Amino acid sequence: MKLDDIQNSKKLYFSIGEVADMFDVKTSLIRFWEKEFDIIKPKKNSKGNRLFTKADIENFHLIFHLVKERGFTLEGAKNKLKTNRDETVKNAEIALKLKEIRSFLVEIKEAL
Repeated sequence: MKLDDIQNSKKLYFSIGEVADMFDVKTSLIRFWEKEFDIIKPKKNSKGNRLFTKADIENFHLIFHLVKERGFTLEGAKNKLKTNRDETVKNAEIALKLKEIRSFLVEIKEAL
């Protein structure tokens, strides 16, 4: 599921498994990032299962972009989000759009 699909989704909450699948990571990493980054605040149901909002997923996207794609340390990512969040959001959006353009161009190339 892409970030645009999440924004357009009628679902209010996503399970930890769904979030892990979105980023192709294990659920343990999602739990770890939840503890490390105070911007992630999932709700918990009566069973204690984590329920993530669209805002949480957007924050995961920013963290994923900084840590996995740009190679930031966790401390570096925390500092970047605290000091320069707006620029980080713009850069993450640009990177996502460029990936989409690249995959579209690869599809065209393979169709030729």
